[in-house]
Amino acid sequence: MKTFSGNVLFLDRSDINTDEIIPAKYLTEITKEALGPHLLEDLCLEGFTPGKSTQDKQVVISRTNFGCGSSREHAPWAFEVNGIHVVIAESFARIFRQNMFNGGMLAVELPPDTIADLFNRFAGRATRLETDFAQSIFTFTADEKVFTVPFELSNFDRALVEAGGWVEYADANY
Repeated sequence: MKTFSGNVLFLDRSDINTDEIIPAKYLTEITKEALGPHLLEDLCLEGFTPGKSTQDKQVVISRTNFGCGSSREHAPWAFEVNGIHVVIAESFARIFRQNMFNGGMLAVELPPDTIADLFNRFAGRATRLETDFAQSIFTFTADEKVFTVPFELSNFDRALVEAGGWVEYADANY
């Protein structure tokens, strides 16, 4: 199972699409690793610098409709090869969300009020997330602030993550 804790990158915008996550010109690459340097390189967001803002980050928090656009698996792969195994948002494009779980990663939806609270408390601070996967609890920490948030996963999504992704799940169960 992958690691689901680490430093948080706040992306304060809705509708971040798969072209912004990994530009289409890189879809001809034949390895996941080749996608790594290009993660979020076309994202235009105040205070965000492609390549620099993602360094040492393992978690992304964003707003609504994250991962919209095309159905490419490359978007979750670009996160995976950069060590980002958790994306938290108010909502996800359905296919992006499922591609995250198919890769053994977490795409967790939290209520809009909770996401707003996380941005208000922690955006702009060096924030760390610790995930208690077994208890379905996120703990956010920055400076002296600590905030605990429960999350929900379906049994099937949990099984995919525990197996390491869809291929590993299928190998073990079919």
